[in-house]
Amino acid sequence: MVKAVGRWVMAGLAALMLPAVAHARGPAVTSVISLESPLGPGEYAWDDSGVPAGPVRIVVDLSTEKLHVYRHGVEIGRAYILYGADHKPTPTGTFPILEKDRDHVSNLYGAPMPYMLRLTWGGVAIHGSEVEANAATHGCVGVPDEFAALLFAQAKKGDQVLVTRGWRPDLYKDEAPAPERLDAEDGETVVVEEVVTP
Repeated sequence: MVKAVGRWVMAGLAALMLPAVAHARGPAVTSVISLESPLGPGEYAWDDSGVPAGPVRIVVDLSTEKLHVYRHGVEIGRAYILYGADHKPTPTGTFPILEKDRDHVSNLYGAPMPYMLRLTWGGVAIHGSEVEANAATHGCVGVPDEFAALLFAQAKKGDQVLVTRGWRPDLYKDEAPAPERLDAEDGETVVVEEVVTP
């Protein structure tokens, strides 16, 4: 009898966890922005015309170095990103936006973090940055400043951000995984945060 009750409890717990697991997989996508060519460093696309207002879902794909913004399953924004260097990686998982600050300055690095959307209390955030090839951050997700302003205007505290690898290759087959970020002189990853982003 105890084993049977234990199985029912475990089955009930598993059933309660199913929505969270499905939720962690990211938003249902019904439409994506059509681009003539893949985005490069510093580039972004934004088109929310005809898409009803509502909460946004954000997906950061570390493999392709892209951030996707969805509303009602429709992609309204996409940007080329910077993310954490190997010694200070960007964490993966699902994160609610904890705080918004238009003019944030890093208390760790003294660097500006415009249009900051905080993902962790340990200092990881999405924010405006100079997005260059072969650059990295200390764990944050850097997006072009203009895109950061658009995202900041749409995102609300509590909106979900999924940070993952290999997001929807069926929809984004032209977005090949990004090449390694290497410095031409010594083969080391270039971290731009000391100057630009935390």
